[in-house]
Amino acid sequence: MSATPKTYIVLMGVQGSGKGTQAGKLKEQYGLPHVTSGGLFRAMKNENTPLAQEVQSIMASGRLVPDDVTIRVVGERLSKGDAIQGAVLDGFPRTLPQAEALDQLLEKMGSKVTVVPFLKLEQIDAVDRIVNRRVCSLDEAHADGYNLKTKPPQVADHCDICNAPLKQRPDDTLEAATKRISLFFEETAPLLDYYQEKGVLATIDAQQSIDKVTADLVQAVNKAIQAG
Repeated sequence: MSATPKTYIVLMGVQGSGKGTQAGKLKEQYGLPHVTSGGLFRAMKNENTPLAQEVQSIMASGRLVPDDVTIRVVGERLSKGDAIQGAVLDGFPRTLPQAEALDQLLEKMGSKVTVVPFLKLEQIDAVDRIVNRRVCSLDEAHADGYNLKTKPPQVADHCDICNAPLKQRPDDTLEAATKRISLFFEETAPLLDYYQEKGVLATIDAQQSIDKVTADLVQAVNKAIQAG
């Protein structure tokens, strides 16, 4: 199914809620690019444009990329040909100022946020999922990662694709995960209220099976597209 023109999906959810998996499903379902601010910043490490050089300088100094620069990076990405129909935004916006800036950007493009699916997962469940995540030690993209409970490898502690040992990312430890998730809930509450007031928030139970979450997501997106 192809999405109607200018369909912007802001996918939200705490780490461990399955955003990456579901973003891939939405990308396939609607033919929209999956856009993440982190991915854009990483890609800019190898670019030589003035904006890329600005981002490189900020990241090299250890500072967080400020909202005004982030929105410029996202705006540049959304202006590319493959995003003419819209995009699945994942990891952006993270704060209320970023959400307001995104609205202003899309308004200039003659569009608006179509729907904001929120993959709801309780904090304790999110931590449990994260600490059980594993990735291939040779290529973290293999199999899109593993989870010792929900997506275990065929052979314990080894990658299904290349048989290399699996590893835990440094930021997936209990201490790091707990800190990140607490921060998410603190920062995200105002954002959820913001989108709720605009009538575009759709809460999805992320505790369900992957297929059921996907089905609920597609239903929410289709409903929003039809509503215009």
